[in-house]
Amino acid sequence: MITVTGAAGKTGRAVIRALAQRGQPVRALVRRPTQQQAVRAEGAAETVVGDMADPSALGQAVEGATALYHICPNVHPDEMAIGRAAIDAAREAKLAHMVYHSVLHPQAGAMPHHWHKLRVEEMLVAAGIPFTILQPAAYMQNLLPHWRQISADGILANPYPPEAQLSLVDLEDVAEAAAVVLTQPGHTGAIYELCGTGPKSQHEVAGILANVLGLPVRAEMTPVAEWERTAVAAGLNAYAVQTLMQMFVYYAEHGLMGNSNVLRWLLGRQPTTLTGFARRVMSHE
Repeated sequence: MITVTGAAGKTGRAVIRALAQRGQPVRALVRRPTQQQAVRAEGAAETVVGDMADPSALGQAVEGATALYHICPNVHPDEMAIGRAAIDAAREAKLAHMVYHSVLHPQAGAMPHHWHKLRVEEMLVAAGIPFTILQPAAYMQNLLPHWRQISADGILANPYPPEAQLSLVDLEDVAEAAAVVLTQPGHTGAIYELCGTGPKSQHEVAGILANVLGLPVRAEMTPVAEWERTAVAAGLNAYAVQTLMQMFVYYAEHGLMGNSNVLRWLLGRQPTTLTGFARRVMSHE
């Protein structure tokens, strides 16, 4: 039995699917009872309802499990405390393996949510338990909320300059890599950077999408103040808004660039390209 925390999010559901496809029993920790049906539909054999910040919920979630895949909710202000609680639960349960879902370049202190993940990595390395750390790049799936604007208006809008270079990765590839690490031997003690593409400017991304869609697409920068107003109106909390705005500044200055060699090795194939991802989205429309 492998326990997945943060199981109801898009990453958790993808990891559950990848494990279930390999016949691996999964126990999903979800926060609300209404989320149980969704994770069971992805293949979870068992569910536990509780807050992952609650040590008793974590203890129940890992009881009798062999491994833990820990995903903290995105841009969570208590990532370090939750990470410590997850590590303590894994150690107390004497799990054979804990895998932590981190982020590409967690050492970038100018982005607090990256820096907090580095602190959790530090705790995990020092915990004395078998571990693996995965550091995925930005998901290609982050394009999906904007797909209508991209396909209808031909605009790829981001709150950072079109010249900013980012490496991207398909979440389905990340989930497959997670399943490999969790179900095959030889990955303990490893820290794996997961990138599906080399660095691409937003102009390049727009060009790839234009080729797939068969229409012009241009990259534009949304004013950060406009993004902030929209985010606040949508209910994003103040910590998340400020943290993401710091991320946009970092992207503008440095980008977020990685290498796809490790993911290629883990998958035993070429990672999904942005062209392949866009074609898959189009085939499902």
